[in-house]
Amino acid sequence: MLSHDRVWAAIDALAERYSLSASGLARRAGLDSTAFNKSKRLSSDGRPRWPSTESLAKIIEATGASLDEFTGLIEGRGASPASRRAVPLLGFAQAGA
Repeated sequence: MLSHDRVWAAIDALAERYSLSASGLARRAGLDSTAFNKSKRLSSDGRPRWPSTESLAKIIEATGASLDEFTGLIEGRGASPASRRAVPLLGFAQAGA
């Protein structure tokens, strides 16, 4: 299930993965640089403010991340794409044996 904290944590993790701040991620996605500020994650009366689906789509597109990568961050599967790639196996002849 989605939680407010996990969605925002995934946005922060996506920014970090691509060597960006939350503000840098927002700018790269064509959003206001303050869109993902921690101060904007709760309304003045304390209710959670959720990012729009349009904002999420823009940051996924701007980083080139896949939807699976982003949902993995929401779910806490934080392995980097490089660590999930398959390693090709070599035969003995190719390995020089």
